[in-house]
Amino acid sequence: MTSSGDGAPGLRSALVTVGEELLLGRTVDTNAAWLSGRLADLGAPVVRRFTVGDEDAAIAEAVRRALDRAEIVVTSGGLGPTSDDRTRGAVAATLGRRLRVDPELLERLTERFRHRGYDELPPANRSQAEIPEGGTALPNPVGTAPGLVLSQEGRMVILLPGVPGELRALFPAAEDRIREAFSARLRPVRTRTLHTTGVPESVLAPRVEEAMAGMSEVEVAFLPDLEGVDVRFTVRDRDEGAATAALDAAEDRVAPVLGAHRLPGSGDVAREVVDALSRRGWTLGLGESCTGGLVARRITDVPGASTVLLGGVVAYANPAKVRYLGVPEGVLAARGAVSEEVARAMASGAARAFGADCGVGVTGIAGPGGGSPDKPVGTVHIAAAVPGRVQAEAWRFSDDREGVRVRSAQAALALLLRMIREAE
Repeated sequence: MTSSGDGAPGLRSALVTVGEELLLGRTVDTNAAWLSGRLADLGAPVVRRFTVGDEDAAIAEAVRRALDRAEIVVTSGGLGPTSDDRTRGAVAATLGRRLRVDPELLERLTERFRHRGYDELPPANRSQAEIPEGGTALPNPVGTAPGLVLSQEGRMVILLPGVPGELRALFPAAEDRIREAFSARLRPVRTRTLHTTGVPESVLAPRVEEAMAGMSEVEVAFLPDLEGVDVRFTVRDRDEGAATAALDAAEDRVAPVLGAHRLPGSGDVAREVVDALSRRGWTLGLGESCTGGLVARRITDVPGASTVLLGGVVAYANPAKVRYLGVPEGVLAARGAVSEEVARAMASGAARAFGADCGVGVTGIAGPGGGSPDKPVGTVHIAAAVPGRVQAEAWRFSDDREGVRVRSAQAALALLLRMIREAE
């Protein structure tokens, strides 16, 4: 059990998510991820997760194991009116409680169905008015299944419906109950995430870990995806002032390591490009080949992109590169479509074609075919043009077709962003 600097033991939570659909892979368990985040923010981080099917014995075992490991147990799913909704009864039996109909809850359910045009409450829904002895119902503002809160020997069990919208609508009431019962022991987990692009985790991690040597109070995690690597710092069991100071110190230590690879703000490089272009009053034209318009899509996903993006060309075939972007036929013949020279010509040509201040060009081999010993699958050349300057980069991505496309678009946007920053 963790403890804070004042000696009070920290809280632990455990989750039990219920549903055959979760085990069969028919439904992604978004509830567990969402609850884990909220409980960490509250100060009762999750230490165990259990996922079980719609069986009394499996639910009961998971709840017992969760209670052995945590002071707060939150279940989701299995509170509906049908025969496969088993959580309420299984938890009651595990805690040695009888189920009893709550008259007030029964009346609320009946009234809800009257509003829907039913004269009587359907018999199947009557079970939703049953709560374990000693439990408290949490009214459901958007559905029929109420949440339930039970106390057990200094621990708390919270039952929530599995429908994500209902669970999220109910959770604030559950948070209030947790605060009432455990306010002195809540220790929010504080995190800070720094975003990078253009550097692999295997290169970044050793550098960051070396810079962080001796800072045992800050945990470091690396979260890679196709667009880059996030570096997440975590501080536990510290008050807000101490946690903020530790996170600031960690950020200062790694700043030189991240260097030009760091993305500010949310880490969305497309949004940063739009903002940077807007600050300068610059406009943008795009010339894409292997990315097939993905750079344009990334840009246009950002609200306000219409103020900076004038247009784009997907010039897949060589004649399109010549006709629409002005790539010289001689360059294509001498260097090939996938080359630095062609990427540079595409970037400049895109800016020229649309009368824009800046341009981006991307050309490469996304695969699975089309590669050669000199230019294997994953070879990509990108270029960006800003007023007075054109810069190119060569990449070799070891991903499938979609991965090459995503990484190429990210690299192109990151190059453009760096060049705009350098011009500021």
